[in-house]
Amino acid sequence: MKIGFHASHEQFTPRHLLNLVQQAEDAGFTAVLSSDHFHPWSDKQGESGFAWSWLGAAMQATKLEYGIVNAPGQRYHPAIIAQAVATLDQMFPGRFFLCAGSGQNLNENITGEKWPAKRDRNIRLQESVEVMRKLWREDEYLNHKGAFTVERAKLFTKPEFIPPVFGAAITEKTAAWLSSWADAMITISKPKEELEKMVQAFRGANGAGKPMALKVQISYDKSIEKAREGAWEQWKNNIYPSKLIADIDSPEKFDAMGQNTRKEDLEEHVIIANEAGTFIEKIREFEKIGFEKIIIHNVNKQQENYIDFFGKEVLPYFQQQ
Repeated sequence: MKIGFHASHEQFTPRHLLNLVQQAEDAGFTAVLSSDHFHPWSDKQGESGFAWSWLGAAMQATKLEYGIVNAPGQRYHPAIIAQAVATLDQMFPGRFFLCAGSGQNLNENITGEKWPAKRDRNIRLQESVEVMRKLWREDEYLNHKGAFTVERAKLFTKPEFIPPVFGAAITEKTAAWLSSWADAMITISKPKEELEKMVQAFRGANGAGKPMALKVQISYDKSIEKAREGAWEQWKNNIYPSKLIADIDSPEKFDAMGQNTRKEDLEEHVIIANEAGTFIEKIREFEKIGFEKIIIHNVNKQQENYIDFFGKEVLPYFQQQ
């Protein structure tokens, strides 16, 4: 099992994140998951660095494995993402994985194109992954007409290793659907019973034997009160169902929705704690469910303190196993 650090471009500048992943490596984290937003979830988060520029610097500065949560098809043409992935893997062979999802209107609406219904976004997502795989593997020029168009595209610089594509799923229905075409699944932390249903949906369809990753939202601080306050200040907009937040088109509208969030509402969605035992117990639970890659996102702003705490109090427990 790998325990990773989440690099949140919505919350921190690229320069700050570069320092954080170096600190995370020193602390014992073994992977990094990068977000890929054009807008933050909230005006209070206030950042939106271009993750693909940052990835090259971060992978050069550390030896960690890196992934990114990306929505190909609208803001990005899939051929461009295929080229970006191939370049990173050519420079840093075997250290990159792609997490592909259907996206949010918050980021994709900048093109001015119509925001598709979920069914159409799923079709576009699957086509995007199929096109990227062909570009990574094949030497012929590629043409494609469907949810998007590709005309005579060919990657002359191919990846050293074909990177695994993790399909992003929030619901059981999506987990079962992506099991037929994704190499693996990534989802977000939920109550144990709900996660077990997600795993069953993925494994019970076509996902038997395929890897699974979990992005876990936590809020650590030296006191529970500070941890809860930090989570509410930074993450209160993000606890609502995906079918609702996927269609919201601006940070201002997310902030308006978040005003209805009470601090106690976060407890079901964010692990709020100040003791190592709580985090160790939860990570062990996720491991038993079947997740081989667990990415920890400390949603508050106290990143250095969190990394130091995990490096001393949490990660050594799993390194000794």
